[in-house]
Amino acid sequence: MTKSREYPVTTIKRYTIDQIRQMKSRTDWEALRRDEALGIEPERDEDEPEWDWTRAELVTPEPKKAISLRIDPDVLEFFKSQGPGYQTRMNAVLRAWMEAQLKR
Repeated sequence: MTKSREYPVTTIKRYTIDQIRQMKSRTDWEALRRDEALGIEPERDEDEPEWDWTRAELVTPEPKKAISLRIDPDVLEFFKSQGPGYQTRMNAVLRAWMEAQLKR
């Protein structure tokens, strides 16, 4: 049995290697190097949770099943128009509907 996700699907973002290479770093590396040279530890972001890795558990996701599915052209175009990962988004919509039905 697969464990349910403990995070909303909306937080998952996928990028191609080319998209990652085009991203601009928001890290001030020079300031970090200066602070490190002075022995100053980086400040911890109070909004960032403290992770307890002692209870971490490796969960291997089940592989997806390849199927043939007939979809109305406008529905397919809508998902494709949202950019790369349209099949993942379609799966997320179906999962949300399934989970809502299982709660009933």
